[in-house]
Amino acid sequence: MNILVTGSNGQLGSEIKFLSDKYPDYKFLFTDIDELDITEYQDVNNFFSKNSINYIINCAAYTAVDKAEQDTDNARYINVNAVKYLSQIARKYNAFLIHISTDYVFDGKNYKPYTENDPICPTLAYGKTKAEGEAEVKMHTDKAIIIRTSWLYSSYGNNFVKTIIKYGKERGKLNVVFDQVGTPTYAADLAKTILDIIPKLHSKNCIDIYHFSNEGVCSWYDFAKEIVEISNIKCEINPIETKDYPLPAPRPHFSVLDKSKIKSEFQITIPYWRDSLKICLNKINEQNT
Repeated sequence: MNILVTGSNGQLGSEIKFLSDKYPDYKFLFTDIDELDITEYQDVNNFFSKNSINYIINCAAYTAVDKAEQDTDNARYINVNAVKYLSQIARKYNAFLIHISTDYVFDGKNYKPYTENDPICPTLAYGKTKAEGEAEVKMHTDKAIIIRTSWLYSSYGNNFVKTIIKYGKERGKLNVVFDQVGTPTYAADLAKTILDIIPKLHSKNCIDIYHFSNEGVCSWYDFAKEIVEISNIKCEINPIETKDYPLPAPRPHFSVLDKSKIKSEFQITIPYWRDSLKICLNKINEQNT
């Protein structure tokens, strides 16, 4: 079974790479921009003509939420155009597409976890391009799943966890918003879930959407406090309101995803966010020693 992983140097792609040795029945082709430019249709077509691909895990994405407000064209190249080409090529070569999307396709105004059937209503440029990408999948292939996730972090790349560790050590006090609620997602947990469910996807001849994050709910303030406490960093975390921390792209107030569908259909257990955070922080410590 041959699996193409795009965006393999990012958080999720790196976690899949780390886990790959545990899946000896899979042959992985890990690519990033240097090996495969997915924003060029002919490059993707040439790659598939030379390689037999059964599954595509599209981890590539433009994720700079604030920058996307001004840099919309580049966001669309990766989050829309590239997804269109991958979807077209998946259909042409009979490959199954696993596309990663985001909670930002919602407006964040809910008060209960978002299900896959809730109407999307993105308010930011980033979310709008990801919603367009989902539409391209639905339009151009008939064998795919879309996995929406939220608050992704990892021991690889740049993310909230690493930012809090860095500034927590440098400063004695940090202000973090408490009125934005969601659930962190440890990229290693998502990677494992994707690789575990692949054998169950071969019979799917439709487009399906699933939500995935770790279990539990917290605010960014709660998340930051847990990071410094587990890491034994002496730093005071102060709760502030969103209005006191203005950003070019205002973040959604509610990003909790309902995972019932993916848990039920694939019979998986998802770890609680605090437990996964401890594992990630241990891994970060090991990488730094």
